[in-house]
Amino acid sequence: MYISVVGTASCDSRIAEIAEEIGREIAKRGHVLVCGGLGGVMDAAAKGASEEGGISIGILPHPDRKRASRWLTVSVPTDMGHARNALVALSGDAVIAVSGGYGTLSEIALALKMGKPVIGIKTWKLDFEGREEKGIINATTPKEAVDLAEEYAARCGEEGFHEAD
Repeated sequence: MYISVVGTASCDSRIAEIAEEIGREIAKRGHVLVCGGLGGVMDAAAKGASEEGGISIGILPHPDRKRASRWLTVSVPTDMGHARNALVALSGDAVIAVSGGYGTLSEIALALKMGKPVIGIKTWKLDFEGREEKGIINATTPKEAVDLAEEYAARCGEEGFHEAD
């Protein structure tokens, strides 16, 4: 299984710790981590995966690898800027969002549009005309986030890919 981890490019130590533990959990379970390949949440998640001997793929916004996280197993330069967010969202069987800014919000929206399960931990809450959107599945711990990613990705796999409204 491939799990995309999305989140802010710069974060405090508490958020980095959560992302690193998510990366560890993904690697321990034999899954592949996909991320945007830069700093913050992406770097911390790749570090956690690396320390557990896992595989992490970074889909970079730049045309070269100079700014890529040193923890990545594979870095893919795209020269697509923020448009690469669609590739990060599409590459995972599930997406885990940790904290995040507008780039993370775009990845969440793209993943939901593509019918991917999105697990959130300390991230955006979606609201439309006063009612909370049920698109993001909330997790409170890194282990729970990966558990939910596995569970919901399996459900999506059984039901097949569908485009959300």
